Amino acid sequence: MTRTLPTPETEPEPETEPEPEPVAEAEAAGGDGSDDDSGAEAEAEPGARRPATALRRRAALATVLAVLLLGGGAFFYGAHQLRSTPSARNQALTDAAATTRVGGDVGEGLARIFSYTPTSADAAERSAGSVLAGRAARQYTDLFAQVRENLVEQRITLSTQAVRTGVIELDGDTARLLVFLDQVSRRDKGAATAAAAQLTVTARFQDDRWLITDIKAR
Repeated sequence: MTRTLPTPETEPEPETEPEPEPVAEAEAAGGDGSDDDSGAEAEAEPGARRPATALRRRAALATVLAVLLLGGGAFFYGAHQLRSTPSARNQALTDAAATTRVGGDVGEGLARIFSYTPTSADAAERSAGSVLAGRAARQYTDLFAQVRENLVEQRITLSTQAVRTGVIELDGDTARLLVFLDQVSRRDKGAATAAAAQLTVTARFQDDRWLITDIKAR
């Protein structure tokens, strides 16, 4: 009896894994390619920014220089205008010694000519001759002629003091001032009466002293 040998079972062939597609290999190896482009751009940006930055700095420097030049020109123009204006020629703003001198002479002169008693009228008139000139001298002569009529009869006494003298303008030998006076008058033995006066005075420097040439009440 013939035995039949068992036929060995045929082993199944191992499954073969599909080879990766070329595109997938490219993606695994280097990505999608966009990173390479961004990297190239990142490497190129610093060099590209340098010329632009330099241009911006040059433009800013040019702007600053233009502002400085314009500002300097305006400053020198303004200084020239100040030197050319009447204010710059007003010595009352720059010459303290001359301003003090004219203020003192005018204030003292006004106190002398507007202070008198029944027995000192002649002294007041003599003072006017050394303090006043021009129109102011004529004004005072006319005024004092009216005062003299009542001075002795009513025994009028007047005391005047310059409490504040401001030099408005001083140009060479001519000055214009604003003077505030305090005056106290008494008639015979009556009560004293106080009053204030405000004058605009024009003065001229002559013979080493300031003479009052015009007086206007304000």
